[in-house]
Amino acid sequence: MAKLDIITLPDRKLRLVSEPVERVDDELRRFADDMLEAMYAAPGIGLAAIQVGVPRRMLVCDVAQREDEEAEQDPMVLINPQILSSSDGRTTREEGCLSIPDYFAEVERPESIRVAYIDRDGKNQEIEASGVLATCLQHEIDHLNGKLFIDYLSKLRRDMVIKRFTKQARLSPRPAAL
Repeated sequence: MAKLDIITLPDRKLRLVSEPVERVDDELRRFADDMLEAMYAAPGIGLAAIQVGVPRRMLVCDVAQREDEEAEQDPMVLINPQILSSSDGRTTREEGCLSIPDYFAEVERPESIRVAYIDRDGKNQEIEASGVLATCLQHEIDHLNGKLFIDYLSKLRRDMVIKRFTKQARLSPRPAAL
C-alpha cells in the first residue's frame, strides 16, 4: 500500500508553484521511491511532488508500459526539471490526471521537447522527449508551476470540472478529527 496520498481537485495546493530542490540526498531518494510507489498503485504514468502535497520541483514518471504492455518498468526521477525547447509541431492526446480522477480530455501540446533536470544521483541530465513521454513530462512540469491540464480547456468546460469536483468533495464523508 502506498505511503503517500494523492491530493485531488479542489485542493488549493494543486495551484502552488513548487520551490526548487536544494539538495539530492538519501531522504529525497526515499521520497522519490515513495512517489513511484504511489504512482504505480494509482495507477498512473506520472506524478509531481505537489500532487502528494509537497511543493518541491520534482516529478516521477514511467511511460514504458503505456507504449508496450510487455515492457519492463522504466521509472524516471526528474529533479528541478526545466523545458529548454519545444518543437513547433503540435500533437493532441487524451490526458487524465491522478489529481482529477476519472476525467479525461484532449489537450494540444508541442510534440517534442528538450528537458534539463537533475537525476536521483544528483547529476545534471538532458533528455529529448517525444510521444507519450513528451506529453507526460509537460503535464507534470505544468503541475510544478501550479497549472492543471484542465487549464487548456475552454473556460466553460474547466468551470464544469471544477464545480463537479468541488461538489464531490463537499458530499464525500470527511475523516473524523482527532
